[in-house]
Amino acid sequence: MQLLLGFLLAIIIAFLAYKAHSLNKIGALAATFTGTIIFGVGGLDWAILLLTFFITSSILSRTFKKRKQGLDEKFSKGHERDAGQVFGNGGIATLFAALHFFFPESVIPWVGFAASLAAVNADTWGTELGVLNPHPPRMITNLKKIVEKGTSGGISLIGTTAALAGSALIAFLASLLTGNWSSFLLITFSGLAGSLFDSFLGATVQAMYYCPADKKETEKHPLHTCGTQTVHIRGWKWLNNDWVNFSCGAFGMITALILVLL
Repeated sequence: MQLLLGFLLAIIIAFLAYKAHSLNKIGALAATFTGTIIFGVGGLDWAILLLTFFITSSILSRTFKKRKQGLDEKFSKGHERDAGQVFGNGGIATLFAALHFFFPESVIPWVGFAASLAAVNADTWGTELGVLNPHPPRMITNLKKIVEKGTSGGISLIGTTAALAGSALIAFLASLLTGNWSSFLLITFSGLAGSLFDSFLGATVQAMYYCPADKKETEKHPLHTCGTQTVHIRGWKWLNNDWVNFSCGAFGMITALILVLL
């Protein structure tokens, strides 16, 4: 019965998100799948964390649109999430919600679930709010090279602070719902670590391309926003932004579980 209720709730939320242009059609189907498992297996507490991530990230992606104009050409995709983005951000969380079904008495599934969402929430908040920084970011690998706003691997004080806040929000709710406040710092730190790992991948091995017409580096492929075919210049071609987001959640989860075991 709970799984059926989870399925119905997932359909409703995915439909509303599709109508609000937060998801495209295939993204709505993917969200229905992940939502069914998380809502149906985990229940209300798990649903609250997932919805907090999805709602806040959707709001932030639409906030300060005028100040973000011109940055879309940097990112591989727009604000309507597709299946790749849904699984990239929610794949680890879905896996740990499923593990909760087999190990309902264990704390590990909840910690892994919360830490992965804290990481992708931190990454989203850092990206969406970091670009509002009046000063250009610096590359995470050396903190000296100044890069354009929106460049993969670029970090700033405002962006990192926003990432910390995004992670702390998930950690706060996870601690509040379980009454276990000892996990607050653990999940917050793990989420921030995941977002910084995301930036590190963006600066080193994420697939990056170049638009000969606009003479700009971008994640977009095969075509830039201007319609020109982009050329691969660095990184692993298979490691697109969806896989980087998946790695972000995975790193946050692994960090949290290591700290739990320690």
